[in-house]
Amino acid sequence: VSIGTVRKAIDELVAENILIRQQGRGTFVATHNRDRLLFYFFHIVGQDGTKQYPVVALDAFARGKAEADEAVKLGIRRGDPVFRIRNILKLADSPVIVDEIAIDQARFPGLTEKQFAGRPNTIYNLYQDAFGISVVRAQERLRAILADARNARLLKVAPKAPLLRIARVAFTYQDVPVEIRVSTVNTERHEYWSEIHNTER
Repeated sequence: VSIGTVRKAIDELVAENILIRQQGRGTFVATHNRDRLLFYFFHIVGQDGTKQYPVVALDAFARGKAEADEAVKLGIRRGDPVFRIRNILKLADSPVIVDEIAIDQARFPGLTEKQFAGRPNTIYNLYQDAFGISVVRAQERLRAILADARNARLLKVAPKAPLLRIARVAFTYQDVPVEIRVSTVNTERHEYWSEIHNTER
């Protein structure tokens, strides 16, 4: 193939976050690490704009069956086995986010609570290293909600306190959905932050 075709293909892979360009070093396959999580997939910042890596604690790890909406979002059948995971994320020693994750058991065979809780890096790094699944993009929908009794307890806020709900579907190559994640965020001292780049050429 011509050099122009190769360059165009590489540009498209970079645009899809499959490859990453590093100034003065070259182009590399994207790997999930703490920095990639913090600067690409984690959007909660302090009100002064500072970003901090969250301290994550596993609160629940269970097996269940996909409900209708989960099945549609994950591209599986209703009733198929799924893992349901709940994490509590702390920033500055305070619980700020409750993450509730659902993934298809068939895509993560043999995953255990011990393996998930003891991962040495990020969740997406675990998906990539242990199961060969690379998350390359995500869709998010945001809305305001009031704290129910459980989230009020987990986030240490008053019942019916205002919270932010972020519903994410994460995708691997060729737009295959691999994870549903609902994040409930206390925005009393934090905000949702997103940087938009102009990709037009």
